[in-house]
Amino acid sequence: MIGHLQQLITAAMVVMVTLTSAYNNPASAASRVKSVNYFISRECNYNCKFCFHTQTNTRKLSTGRAKLGLHLLQHSGTEKINFAGGEPFLNPALLGELCQYAHEECGMAVSIISNGSLIRPDWMERYGQYVDILGVSVDSFDPETNALIGRGTGDTTKNQHVTRVLKVREMCSKHGILFKMNTVVCSLNHQEDMNKYVTALDPYRWKAFQCLILKGENSGQGNDINDARELQVTRGQFDAFIQRHSEQNALIPEPNTVMQNSYLLLDEELRFLDCSDNGKIPSQSILEVGVDRALAQAGFDEEMFQKRGGIFEWTRTRDGGNIDKSK
Repeated sequence: MIGHLQQLITAAMVVMVTLTSAYNNPASAASRVKSVNYFISRECNYNCKFCFHTQTNTRKLSTGRAKLGLHLLQHSGTEKINFAGGEPFLNPALLGELCQYAHEECGMAVSIISNGSLIRPDWMERYGQYVDILGVSVDSFDPETNALIGRGTGDTTKNQHVTRVLKVREMCSKHGILFKMNTVVCSLNHQEDMNKYVTALDPYRWKAFQCLILKGENSGQGNDINDARELQVTRGQFDAFIQRHSEQNALIPEPNTVMQNSYLLLDEELRFLDCSDNGKIPSQSILEVGVDRALAQAGFDEEMFQKRGGIFEWTRTRDGGNIDKSK
């Protein structure tokens, strides 16, 4: 009981510090934390070989503490929260509660990035109303390539990743959720022509990332779980992939130079992750020191965030209207 009371007192003090800072210096964080990515857990049911946020632990916050983190972000100016992992749908109740809280109590736009394998119709029926954008990782439309990458089963005759993506697309259409695709361009897929499939899926946004190596995650050194060095592509190979799909209006290319430091990443303990030295150095948790102090340790490149189009129309219409994809 005493320990729980101390936690509540500490949390209240952090909230007071954050609110006081925002009042005295409203521009301190508000312009920088508009869009934040929160990895609610590192747990994952896939084994993608290039993954740079690997399952080094299975920790996650309680729903109450996670909601407190969202509250702190809201008062620091966050307008959009993206829930990712790991695979966020391994914790469906936590994910759903946070989506609802972020939308209803914090007034945030809500997005999710998933591998698409665990998204169930009943979850969408209950929580889909709180989600603006649902992104699915789609690195190939070839079962053999998906198996080699580690998306789904390694048995190419049973790899159902593409089928699952199509089902998620249908659920997004049913619930009015904007559908997004994420593709990691690597040595296994950089020559693939995805135009026919992307046109059929008609995503709101299609992010194409150059395979990125980060120490402590996928560099093949020390205790890294993954070794993605053989999956790297040159900038020329990445650009060729982008050129091949240049007629796709939703396509947003992000080579390593653009991607690495232009995202605000919060780990499972609500610590910002500084990737500026080709690794991931965690800040102090925003639950302990507030958003401003933790943000100072994030290594965030706000200029690149703006340059890559980090701010866009991220709230879906909920009145049956159509969103302008050109924004």
